[in-house]
Amino acid sequence: MSCSKPDILWSPHHPDRYVICDSELGLYRIGPAGGSESKPGTLPLSDETAATLLAINSDTPYMKCVAWYPKHEPECLLAVGQANGRVVLTSLGQSHNSACKELVGKEFVPKHARQCNTLAWNPVDSNLLAAGLDKHRADFSVLIWDISSKFSPEAGAATAEKIRLSSLDLDSSTVVTKPLYELGQNDACLSLCWLLRDPKLLLAGMHRNLAIFDLRNTSQKTFVNTKAIQGVTVDPHFHDRVASFFEGQVAIWDLRKFEKPVLTLTEQPKPLTKVAWCPTRTGLLATLTRDSNIIRLYDMQHAPTPIGDETEPTIIERSVQPCDSQIGSFAWHPSSQNRMVVVSAANRAMTDFTVFERISLAWSSTTSLMWACGRHLYECAEDGAEGLKGTIEADIATKMRQRAQSRYGHDMVQVWRNHVLAGGSDPQLKSLWYDLSYILQYCQGTPQDLQGNKQSMVYSGIKNIVKTSSGTSESRRCWSGSERQADVPQFHSEERSLALRLCGWTGRGSDQDVEPLLRALEQEKEWERAAAVALFNMDIRRAIQILNKGATADKGDLNLNVVAMALSGYTDEKASLWREMCSSLRLQLNNPYLCVMFAFLTSEPGAYDAVLNESSVAVRDRVAFACMFLNDTQLSHYVDKLSGEMKEAGNLEGVLLTGLTKDGVDLMESYVDRTGDVQTASFCMLKGSTGEVLKDPRIQCWIENYRNLLDAWRFWHKRAEFDIHRGKLDPSSKPLAQVFVSCNFCGKSISYSCAAMPHQGRGFSQYGVSGSPTKSKVTSCPGCRKPLPRCALCLMNMGTPVSNSPGTGKSDEKMDLTRENKLAQFNNWFTWCHNCRHGGHAGHILSWFRDHTECPVSACTCKCMQLDTTGNLAPSDSS
Repeated sequence: MSCSKPDILWSPHHPDRYVICDSELGLYRIGPAGGSESKPGTLPLSDETAATLLAINSDTPYMKCVAWYPKHEPECLLAVGQANGRVVLTSLGQSHNSACKELVGKEFVPKHARQCNTLAWNPVDSNLLAAGLDKHRADFSVLIWDISSKFSPEAGAATAEKIRLSSLDLDSSTVVTKPLYELGQNDACLSLCWLLRDPKLLLAGMHRNLAIFDLRNTSQKTFVNTKAIQGVTVDPHFHDRVASFFEGQVAIWDLRKFEKPVLTLTEQPKPLTKVAWCPTRTGLLATLTRDSNIIRLYDMQHAPTPIGDETEPTIIERSVQPCDSQIGSFAWHPSSQNRMVVVSAANRAMTDFTVFERISLAWSSTTSLMWACGRHLYECAEDGAEGLKGTIEADIATKMRQRAQSRYGHDMVQVWRNHVLAGGSDPQLKSLWYDLSYILQYCQGTPQDLQGNKQSMVYSGIKNIVKTSSGTSESRRCWSGSERQADVPQFHSEERSLALRLCGWTGRGSDQDVEPLLRALEQEKEWERAAAVALFNMDIRRAIQILNKGATADKGDLNLNVVAMALSGYTDEKASLWREMCSSLRLQLNNPYLCVMFAFLTSEPGAYDAVLNESSVAVRDRVAFACMFLNDTQLSHYVDKLSGEMKEAGNLEGVLLTGLTKDGVDLMESYVDRTGDVQTASFCMLKGSTGEVLKDPRIQCWIENYRNLLDAWRFWHKRAEFDIHRGKLDPSSKPLAQVFVSCNFCGKSISYSCAAMPHQGRGFSQYGVSGSPTKSKVTSCPGCRKPLPRCALCLMNMGTPVSNSPGTGKSDEKMDLTRENKLAQFNNWFTWCHNCRHGGHAGHILSWFRDHTECPVSACTCKCMQLDTTGNLAPSDSS
C-alpha cells in the first residue's frame, strides 16, 4: 500500500483498531463518541463514534508502503517498505512477546537500492513477505523474504557482504540480504497480492503484464499483457476474481479465464488511486479517484460468468460522499457490514461512514411484502385486520383472492347472491348485483317476440329509458285507507313502470304492488326503508304499521314508536303547527329514510330536493321516487345530473342509471381506478353487456388482468372455470387452437386431419381403424399414412386408446364406449419430454413418474419430470 498520501490499515485481529500512515505511523482505537469525548487526543469520526490515538511510530522515514502482519502474534507487527528498497519490521506499542522482540528492527536489504512499491504477507505461511520493487537491469523486482531467516553469508562472500553492510551503516546481526525467492528479472513490480485459492501462487502487476508466479516452479509464470497492472486485489468472497486498474479504468479478471478481462468498468475522468473489495459484502468493489470526495461503488449483481460464457456480469454503479473534503484514502472495516473509514488528503481528518444498501422490494401474489437490506430479510404480511377488529381495511387483492375462493361471480341462477359470496358487507356490490338480477329477471320474463327491443332498452339503463318516455299521464291518488285525496301529483307511463321494476319496487307483469318488497324489507329488518317506500306509495297507514312492528321487534328501536306517532298526526294544511315542527325537527333524526319521509310530507308538490339530494338514501329508491313524482323535464334533468355524479365518483349504484353501455363502462373504469377491483368489473361486464360493448379494450384489459391474477395465485382451476364462464357469456372470446400434434414426416397436424375426416363409411377403415367412431383409433398420420410413434411403456402406437393396451380385460373394452373413455380422454393424450424426445400416453407417463425419476426408455438417463419447472407445483385451489 503506497504511502505517498495518507493511507489506512485495519488491524486483522482487533475490529476497533487501525493505523494511519503517511510520514509516520499512528495507531488509533475507535469507540463510542460519548465514552471518549473527554479524553485528550480524541478525534470525532461521526455522530456516534470517535477515535483515540494510542501510539505513534516515527522511526521509519521515507515510507512508501506498509503491510500488517496477518497472524495474532505478534499482534502489532508491521512491515514498512522504504524508498531505498529496504523492508523494515517495526511495531506499534510495547510487546512483551519474545518473538516480537526478535523481529522488530529486522531489515531485508536488496542487492541494488531502488524504491519498494508494494508489500504483501502470505495469508497462510505468515513468515513469507513479498516485496515489489522498481526495475533494475541486473536484479529481480519481486523478492520473497523469510522473516524467520538469519544473516549467514557463505564463507567466501562473508567479507564482501560485511563491507557492503558497514558502508550502509547497518547492524549485520539484524539484516537479511538473501531472499528466499527471486522473481521477475529485468522488470518492475507495481502491485502484489497472494492468491487465496493457493498460498503458493503470487499475482504481480509487472511493467507490461499481470503475472502469476508459482513458488513450486519459479522458472515458469502465467501472464497476460495489459496496462491494468496497478492495485491488484483478490475478491475475498470469490477467490478467482481479481481487480486491477490503470489510469481511470478498472479491469475485472477471472483467473480461470485469464486471457482477457471479463469486465471493464466505466472509465473515470481522473486517475484512480485505490480499489478495494468489500470484505463483508459479496461482489462490492469501491474505487477512489485523485482529488475527489466521492467513492464509487460497483455492485456485481450476479455470480462470475462460467468459462466459455462471453456475456458480461450485470453491475449496478452508485456513488457515495463520506465527507466534503478531498479523500486521501479509505479502508473497509474487516467485520462491520459495509462500514469504512476515510482519511482526507490534507489534514488527516477521518470519517467513519456506513454505506447503506439499496433496498430491493418484492411483492408476493398474496400481498405479502418482502425486502432485503444487507444481510437482513424482512417480511410484512397482511394479517392485522382481524387483530385490530377491522380498523384496517384489507387490501383489494386480499379481498379478490378470498372472493375467488368462494366462487364469487359464478352464481348464474340467483345472481343477487354474488354479493353474499363477496362477504355481504359492501353496499355498492349489493346494489350492483341486485341491479343485474332485476335486469336478467326482466329479460327472462319478456316474451320471445319482444326480447330484442326490450332487452336492448333494459341494458341501456334508466337514463336512456326515461328519455324515450312518451304518453306520460298525471293523476292524484287518495291516501290508502282514507277518502281524503292527497295534493300530490303522480306520473305514469310504460317506461316509468319499467324503471320502477328495475329499481326493485314492483314485480313482473302489470301488477304495480309494492307489498312483496315491503315484506322482504321487513324480513331483513330494514324498518325505516320499508316505511319510506310505503309512504311514497301513498300508504301512510302501512308505514305506521311497519314502524310499530319495528319498535316491538327484537333489538328494535323504541324511538320508531315516537316517529309513528308523529306520522299519524299528518295534515295537509300548509299553516299547521304539525308541518312547521316536522320541517324544523326532521334533520335531528339519525336515519336518512326517516328524514326523507317527513321531507316528502312537508314539501310543496314538485319541489322534492330534500328527498332527491339525500345522498345517504339508496340510488334505486331516489330514482324510483323521481319516476313517480317528477314530470318528464324534471325527471330527465335529475337522472342526467345523478348519472354524472355516479360516474365521477365511480359508484356502482349508478349502473342502474347508465346500464352496461359505454356510459356504464366509463363508470366502471372510474370504479376500477378508485378500488382496483378488476374482478367485479370483469364479472359484471360479462354478465350484463352486449357483444359490442365487450369489445371495448378497457373491458378486455380488466378480464386479462383478472386472469393473470388467478394464475399468479395458482388458482388454475378457478381460472379455467372463469374461462369457461366467459366462453358461455361471450362466445367470441373462445381462443383458437394454438398447439397441435404434427407428424414427424409430413409436418401436418394430426388432430386437425382427424377432425376433418368423415366419421362413417370407409373414412376410418382406410387408415386401419374400424368399428364405432367412439371407439376409433388413429395409429398413423392421416396425411402421409406413416405410423405414429409408439408409447415408451405399452409399446402401442400413439392414437391407440389406453383401454385397448395389452393386459386389459374385456370388461374394460366394453366400458370404452362410455364418455369417460373416449379417444379425447386425457390419459390418451400424446406427451413427450422436450429433452430426450421420449414419451407416450399421458396416463402411462404420469403413472411411471409417480414411482420413478428417470425416463422409462432403456439406457436413457434423462430425468424428464425434474426438468419441468412447474411440474412439482400444486395449484392453491386444488382443494
